[in-house]
Amino acid sequence: MSMNSTVLTVIALSALVTVIPRILPFILVRNLRLPDAVMKWLSFVPVCILTALVIENLLMQEQSRLSIDWPVLLILLPTAIIAYKYRSLSMTVVSGVLLMAIYRNML
Repeated sequence: MSMNSTVLTVIALSALVTVIPRILPFILVRNLRLPDAVMKWLSFVPVCILTALVIENLLMQEQSRLSIDWPVLLILLPTAIIAYKYRSLSMTVVSGVLLMAIYRNML
C-alpha cells in the first residue's frame, strides 16, 4: 500500500481534530481556580460516563423493543456490590472486567 501526501494530510488533520477538544480544555483551565460548584459538577463526569457505558451494554435492541442482556446483568450485580463497598472507580472497573472475562471463558 502506497502512502501519498493526501492520505498523510488527512491522517494528521484527523489526529489534530481529535486531540484538540480533549487537550485544549485542560490547557485552558490548568492555572484557573474553578468555583466549587463547577468542581462538584465535574466530579460526577467519570460516574456519568461509566454509567452510560454500562447501560449501553446492559440493554439490547431487538426489533422495536429493548431487552436486558442477562449475562451483563449477572456480572453487573457483584460489580455494583464491589463499587458500593470499596468506593473505588479503578477497583470497580478492574473487577467488572475480570468478572466478565471469567464468565466468558467459562462458556
